[in-house]
Amino acid sequence: MIATFLRYDGNPAAQTITNALTIGVILGVAQVTLDWAAQQIRGRRIIGSFDEISVLTFTAAAVTLFGTASVFLINPAPIPRSVPFIAGAIALTFMLGGRFTLRAYRQRSIFSNEGERVLIYGAGEVGDQIIRQMLAIPSVKFTPVAILDDNIKKMNLRVHGIRVVGTSKDLEQVTRKTGATTLVVAIAGIRSEQLLEIDRRCKALNVDLRVIPTTSEIIGGAIKLGDISHVTDEDLLGRRQIHTDEAGILEMIKGKRVLITGAGGSIGSELTRQVHRYQPAFVGILDRDESAIHATQLSIDGQGLLDSDTLILADIRDRDWIRQVMTSVKPDIVFHAAALKHLPLLERYPEEGQKTNVIGTQNVLEAAQECNVKVFINISTDKAADPSCVLGRTKLMTERMTASIQPSNGDRYLSVRFGNVLGSRGSVLTSFRHQIANGGPVTVTDPNVTRYFMTISEAVHLVLQAAVIGDHSETLILDMGEPIKIDDVAKLMIEKSGRDINIVYTGLRPGEKPAEVLFATSEVAITRSHPLIFHTRVESIQ
Repeated sequence: MIATFLRYDGNPAAQTITNALTIGVILGVAQVTLDWAAQQIRGRRIIGSFDEISVLTFTAAAVTLFGTASVFLINPAPIPRSVPFIAGAIALTFMLGGRFTLRAYRQRSIFSNEGERVLIYGAGEVGDQIIRQMLAIPSVKFTPVAILDDNIKKMNLRVHGIRVVGTSKDLEQVTRKTGATTLVVAIAGIRSEQLLEIDRRCKALNVDLRVIPTTSEIIGGAIKLGDISHVTDEDLLGRRQIHTDEAGILEMIKGKRVLITGAGGSIGSELTRQVHRYQPAFVGILDRDESAIHATQLSIDGQGLLDSDTLILADIRDRDWIRQVMTSVKPDIVFHAAALKHLPLLERYPEEGQKTNVIGTQNVLEAAQECNVKVFINISTDKAADPSCVLGRTKLMTERMTASIQPSNGDRYLSVRFGNVLGSRGSVLTSFRHQIANGGPVTVTDPNVTRYFMTISEAVHLVLQAAVIGDHSETLILDMGEPIKIDDVAKLMIEKSGRDINIVYTGLRPGEKPAEVLFATSEVAITRSHPLIFHTRVESIQ
């Protein structure tokens, strides 16, 4: 009817009005019928969603085409032939407008005024996912009030109705204006330096800072609200932007049988969790500590019943049992992470380091070679570079032993060397947290001691990348970034605690270096296919 009045400048003939009304009712019934049929065949759509818009546009176009064709076929035409086309456009506008209005009303009514007022830092895909879930899950009680993004081109962009109002430089101003109490950093690849600055600014504003997992921890690129966590010391010290060849890692692991020794330890357990993401046929979880095996299984399946045939209780010192295990599992890939690693204890008990790190590794290497393991990755440490301690000497020996293997059929046996990982068992952060919680003092060996740091997840992800690109007998060395003063770490953690705690300097321990190195003076290291992975070769054992 509207189209007819528009066509005649508001003054159509009475018969034309009657004809328009009749045809309009017929086309209206056709539209409802066609939409109902589409729902029965294709299923219902969320109101105002892209899927619903697509179906609605298709059905409206079909009805418009039917109406236009009918008018062309009737002679004389009951209404002007342009009217069905104009009417279709008007009807579609009304249908879409009504749906968008309803969806906007529902979204606004979902927000709870009692929830945390949240600033989102990052207007990319992750920020989009987080805001969408805050809208869809009202029980979470998050109310996004604004977005910050350092890309000037995104200024004033609206993401699900929430506007980008500035960059990170505007944090203080936007916080005061919006009354935000929480800042969620929705950038997986944010570096620790940036995060540390934001953390200090949030503290001054009394704003709660939260972060999403690192790139290597996000599964399939999807983020859930449960993944958002409070910022940790590991985030502030070791986060880096790491890009890996996900397709290459998937190709290496998918459908393969994998065995991980030392799978109850910090590195081994994270290896186990990440390997599970790439659809292996089997993952053997081997460790001599039954409690550690239980913890690893619990972190994977949430049950920890210890009844799976993937759980293997074994000591790599036991040569015959390791051979039986290897023969039974028949792995295609072995990640050898089992080792004794605490430097002061190994200095006191060097024989134990020899038994586990050297003889144990020899047992695993021999068993792997006998069972035709295709890829063997020996996990080493930066202390193997120009070693000055028992740990370094034993781990260098494992690198040389691995390099001396002469496999057939293109098999690859290699080592991966990296420095300290944040949050591992016995790491300096664990000690500092305990000392701070108990009122101090915090003990540091020397004010000038430096160490390399990286989060466990990122280090392990680079191990997987190294396993893809490494050649046989190579030692691959992970770029750990810039070394950090342990004294600065202690001061940061004390500052975050808000407590007045003293630092006591105890002096370097036997075998401890003031600064770690990743390469020996005799080694030549090059980057080849990944900027954060260096390739070198150690002298094999003849």
